Amino acid sequence: MTDWLSQAQQLFDYTQALRRDFHRHPELGFEEVRTASVVARELTSLGLEVTSGVAKTGVIALLEGGRPGPVVLMRFDMDALPIQEETGAEYASQNPGVMHACGHDGHTAIGLTVAKMLAARRAELPGTLKFVFQPAEEGLGGAQSLVAAGALENPRPHISLALHLWNDQPLGWLAASVGPTMAASEVFKIRLTGKGGHGAMPHHAIDPVLAAAHLVTALQSIVSRNIPPLQAAVLSVTQIHAGETFNVIPPQVELSGTLRSFEPEVRQRLLTRLRQIVHSVAAAMECQAEIELIALTPPVINDPQVAAKVQHAAQRILPDSTLETNFCTMGSEDMAYLMQDVPGCFFFVGSANPQKGLTAAHHHPRFDFDEAALPRAAAWMAAAALECLGAAV
Repeated sequence: MTDWLSQAQQLFDYTQALRRDFHRHPELGFEEVRTASVVARELTSLGLEVTSGVAKTGVIALLEGGRPGPVVLMRFDMDALPIQEETGAEYASQNPGVMHACGHDGHTAIGLTVAKMLAARRAELPGTLKFVFQPAEEGLGGAQSLVAAGALENPRPHISLALHLWNDQPLGWLAASVGPTMAASEVFKIRLTGKGGHGAMPHHAIDPVLAAAHLVTALQSIVSRNIPPLQAAVLSVTQIHAGETFNVIPPQVELSGTLRSFEPEVRQRLLTRLRQIVHSVAAAMECQAEIELIALTPPVINDPQVAAKVQHAAQRILPDSTLETNFCTMGSEDMAYLMQDVPGCFFFVGSANPQKGLTAAHHHPRFDFDEAALPRAAAWMAAAALECLGAAV
């Protein structure tokens, strides 16, 4: 039986160099032109069948084994975020206002490392491995675009896998759960319209700022009073925009935020109460209200049989790690769109290291992770893919 961790560790210099290169040159969703070109170059050098330009900047590669068998899809996201980096790392972003603040640079390097390890054993593989390098995971519809572009066809996968480096947990922690593991996500936008006026004469105006203040408070009652305590939900108002100067009551206020849930009935209750409260508070404050809802992702739900294979792979190749099997987070992930059609497992690899000061949260300007997580993640993904193929390699 191959020691995949040792193999991945032997390739650490390769993985690290790729990760740091991607980190220096981050690209936003659907703009990953340079990243995709590096990915396609590396995959082509391994003799894989490579298709570029899928859903604008996505890359798909096929590794056909020497024997017939199932098709296992592995997805790795490539996009960065519109954040100014503050890590001070020698490999920090050279693209002002853009950085890899979520670990996707690591994911892409992991995917290429897995391809390198498994391509060397292709004759022993019973089936086909489908490597999918996805653009625009960060709320821009990358996975939906991949599905629309035919990423789940020719050949159609039987199983899907994806992973995430996870800076909320330390190096040595792993998670692969059964059932819901990441939440459905929606954006809400609310416009309150009143009547502008002089700040010194509020009785001549209809103040939407005051209405917004009442509304933010009232919306917090939904999760605390309308959702059963043992069911998970989040409603966060994250933006309020109004006014231009100190002595003018503006005619409009715009609010936006996010809704997170797992169960369909919880989601429906959130939406119903959101609409009721917005319109009722607006009416009470003599304002008009408009609501826009944008669905970003459904929940990520791990298939029990696939999750069991991923768990077994972790126990076999990373036996000294802490494996959590009931982990879930209110974070969202558009891998859910691929997993709606193809049973799969989304799993997590701890990547924080307090001793090195690598504890910043995802999407933070000082986000960085312990690169020792890279070979661990690559080894686990390779072993999990082989478990799903049914290969004793």
